[in-house]
Amino acid sequence: MNKLILLLLVPFLMFPQEHKFESQVLVDDFIKAYNNEDYQSVFELFSTEMKIALPKKNLKKFLKNLNSNAGKISENDFLRKENNVVIYKLTFENWISQYSFSFNDEMQISEVFYFDDFQELTLPKSAIYGLPENEKIISKTQSELIFEKTKYFPNSSELSLGFINGNNINYYGIKRQNDSVIYINNRQHIFEIGSITKLFTANLLAKAVLDNRIKLDDNINDYLRIKINKNSKIPFKSLANHTSGLPRMPSNFDDQIDSPENPYKHYNHSYLEDYLKNFLKLDKKSIGIPSYSNLGFGILGYTICKIYEMSYEDLIQKFIFSKLEMNSSFLSADKVDNRLVKGLNENGDITSNWDLSSMTSAGGILSNVEDLVKFGTAHFDESNVELNLMKKKTAVVNEQIDIGIGWHIINSEKTENKWLWHNGGTGGYSSSMALDVKNKTGIVVLSNVSAFNPFQDNIDQLCFELMKTLRDVNGVLYYE
Repeated sequence: MNKLILLLLVPFLMFPQEHKFESQVLVDDFIKAYNNEDYQSVFELFSTEMKIALPKKNLKKFLKNLNSNAGKISENDFLRKENNVVIYKLTFENWISQYSFSFNDEMQISEVFYFDDFQELTLPKSAIYGLPENEKIISKTQSELIFEKTKYFPNSSELSLGFINGNNINYYGIKRQNDSVIYINNRQHIFEIGSITKLFTANLLAKAVLDNRIKLDDNINDYLRIKINKNSKIPFKSLANHTSGLPRMPSNFDDQIDSPENPYKHYNHSYLEDYLKNFLKLDKKSIGIPSYSNLGFGILGYTICKIYEMSYEDLIQKFIFSKLEMNSSFLSADKVDNRLVKGLNENGDITSNWDLSSMTSAGGILSNVEDLVKFGTAHFDESNVELNLMKKKTAVVNEQIDIGIGWHIINSEKTENKWLWHNGGTGGYSSSMALDVKNKTGIVVLSNVSAFNPFQDNIDQLCFELMKTLRDVNGVLYYE
């Protein structure tokens, strides 16, 4: 089979919290266009640089030949992520292949894109199953899922899980140790939660609306003392649902990185304000279209703080942590006691915690599974007007995915009910959280698996697979 290998010169800055559904939407669009022999639509998925590297005429010729020999694509399976590249297994009518691609900030195919024969990933050593049987906590099916999704993580990897089923809450912890996956009691251990922080920032936004401080459709321009570059109008709602047209990260960010292990430390509010005043530029073509932006939530948190004339830490503590008795949640690793789990880099070595500085509202909270379960179960309270506002659809990604205020809303037929979902990642941690509000069930997964680990996506997969195992029968916890 012919190979198509395109090496482009356009790297893109990846914040470890990646919008997984955006990449899946792109994959789905590619497959649909390919199967329909709509090669023009495939071409439109490419970045400008990729269009130059592979002219439409050449692309059409290659894809026609591929379609003629391999046939149409019947299945696609996510395999893993390697740095900025996501890798998929494609099942054609006459061939099984793997391909990988990266994205730019506009979620266009940009860096590496190739077809090749599919090869199963083999590792020199896999973990030994060391999880005890305890049907009162989790089922055998669930423990096997946990093992399968964690066995390739490095030694010292740790996962803390919360199972929510109405008033019935269970906790379970595992550690990859001495080439075994074993049970540990880590329900109080503290992890960086990355972009799950955005849900708390969205909660503050909802509060500001209900306090009549702002309206969702108001522009932040009216609430800031600084003048935004070119007087660009940015509604609050567009920051919370990623439709503002802002890039993933500010253009003056790279210059402030002096340590890859702690890249946000020196990007303080002065640099953010400088960006707002002198460099901010909206992509007019993407306004109104969901495109994940950490910058957007950094600006959202910054603006809310100006409105209340309080620090982000004080706002979170007063209006959320104290209210929900989240007594093990912090904004700085320095304030955490010996319960802090050491983060691991992509190679499994201990790495430093992140200081998010002006981007704290996009990913700076540290917490444990008990506290996040408290936050999750609060969403089941129909009288909580703040959290109810967060659950309302404000944007559409595709037929299966909507966006509320912070939350991603999954409408897939495979889930049977709507799920609220968000994940997070930093240099040393990954997390995932899903809720079924109707059935009052949910899963929280915290880990010290780096967002750059090639198997990091297993955290989200585990969260989704465990969600499918929960059933509420007369208030008793049952499993498939």
